[in-house]
Amino acid sequence: MELVIASDNIISPLGKTTAENISAIKQGKSGVKYHEDFSISRSGFFGSLFPSNYLYLIDSGLKNFTKFENLIIESITEALKNTEVNISDLRTLLVISSTKGNINLLEAEPMSQELRNRISLSTSAQKISDYFGHRNKPVVVSNACISGLSGLLFAKRMIQSGQYDNAIVTGSDLITRFVFSGFDSFKALSNSLCKPFDKNRNGINLGEAAATLVLTNKVSASGNDVVLKGGALSNDSNHISGPSRTGEELSWAINKAMENASVTCTSLGFISAHGTATVFNDEMEAKAFSLSGLSGVPVNSLKSYFGHTLGAAGLVESIVCIHSLKENLIFPTLSYEENGVPVEINVIDTLQETPISHCLKTGSGFGGCNAALVFSKLNSKPN
Repeated sequence: MELVIASDNIISPLGKTTAENISAIKQGKSGVKYHEDFSISRSGFFGSLFPSNYLYLIDSGLKNFTKFENLIIESITEALKNTEVNISDLRTLLVISSTKGNINLLEAEPMSQELRNRISLSTSAQKISDYFGHRNKPVVVSNACISGLSGLLFAKRMIQSGQYDNAIVTGSDLITRFVFSGFDSFKALSNSLCKPFDKNRNGINLGEAAATLVLTNKVSASGNDVVLKGGALSNDSNHISGPSRTGEELSWAINKAMENASVTCTSLGFISAHGTATVFNDEMEAKAFSLSGLSGVPVNSLKSYFGHTLGAAGLVESIVCIHSLKENLIFPTLSYEENGVPVEINVIDTLQETPISHCLKTGSGFGGCNAALVFSKLNSKPN
């Protein structure tokens, strides 16, 4: 059974639709800017943040929803415009991915049982589900920075098990003082536009976004679909915040995902890496690609366009992968200049137009979690 990507949406500082975001990437635009927002940090910082005057959907029913919930509702609404999938159908699953959700409410209100309930991701999930008249219990996936990829793989397995015909996988994260201070305490933030895999990289840019993918087991009439072909998760159990030093565990997930998708190293068109621009993450990923025999495969990172959007990153970047396949384009790694990892890696720094049938999306996160997904054109032959 094939799992077709029926529709998608990205909302980021680069645009409110996938088309607007893809257009911005083609033009080499970045959502990362210098900000002075004292509600987040006492000093200026580089990040990709929504403007303070960002307008949500015009809907009086959203007044009792938080900014986090508003963004997810807006993203789902936009994605559903382009598909016949019915969110209220009992055969439709709703998966919500996030790392922090409404954690910012802790910054403005005294602790109480009511607040504990309100900041729970399950509370947000149920409110969003009720808004759309979704009739199944929504599923929350919160697995650090691979939350979105984990949500997609969960949806894939649930549909292929026969329990559902469709799934709506959505997610969002916002940058708050709580989130910012955590990364700042690790000295993990860059004081300029981040430089994934580059010799002079010095940390990440944080970003805000929401994204939604609509998945179904029904092939379109045209048959020109992109499918989620395979995937796998692993955990290296190295450190609560530091990744594996060898890359073996991510390599295992990559190998399993490719085996699951019946795709070989030589058939991969490109890799969309996690590519956070921290010293240890980029080294670990490069080593994993080398261990899996992928050193020569073109690699890009999208973090210098969107910043690191945490739980939404896997969804945002998967959608860009899907449209790369559709348009036969490999987007460049913005700001990359010189290799800065200890193994061979083929980082793309210019827009390339080339036939692509399969691509690999990777992600890693705190706690040692790793994810690898393979997206393919439906009419591509197994290799």
